[in-house]
Amino acid sequence: MPLRPSPPRTGLLTVCALVSFCFSVLCGVAPAFAAPASQSATPTTSRTSTAAAPQKTQADKVRLTFGEWKDVKAYVAQQKGKVVVVDVWSTSCLPCMREFPNLLKLKKQDGDRIVCVSLNVDYAGIKSKPPTYYEPKVRRFLGRYPGECRHFMSTVDGIEVFDELKINSIPVAYVYGADGKLARRFDDKLLEPGEEDAFTYEKDINPFVAELLK
Repeated sequence: MPLRPSPPRTGLLTVCALVSFCFSVLCGVAPAFAAPASQSATPTTSRTSTAAAPQKTQADKVRLTFGEWKDVKAYVAQQKGKVVVVDVWSTSCLPCMREFPNLLKLKKQDGDRIVCVSLNVDYAGIKSKPPTYYEPKVRRFLGRYPGECRHFMSTVDGIEVFDELKINSIPVAYVYGADGKLARRFDDKLLEPGEEDAFTYEKDINPFVAELLK
């Protein structure tokens, strides 16, 4: 008599798995399922945040050239055909700083027909305080008055600059004609009795430049 075939065990295995799942849920244990071999873990990439570059201030944008009086004259010589005004100044000179904005106004007023130049003489010849020591202060001041002007900073002791230019004090302004020749120097020799300033842009330099531009 043939033996009765054994019933398939798949149903029993399914029931056991179901019971195990329910037991895990009731016990608060998440069942673990093996991930298919064909699926691989997705790689994770970390994002590195790039800090934004600090924005330049007006002081940083100032074009400042270190040089001597001869460098200023060489630049003036390149401007033939235009009237050039050179302002010699220092951050320790209150009249200089008071009048300086008017140099830039002159440029805005007359445009391409005029070139404005400034020479700062803060450097005092002290070895422990080279020209770069004064640069931040000069830049901060110039940054307050943005405008089209070529700025020089003297690398020669201010006293030596005074001797070379044969001046006793500042501010001093040089006005060159379109032919490249010095038309007039405005200095302390123009100081009149009872006057606070030897000259100003509004009263003296502007009218003189206007005549040259005719």
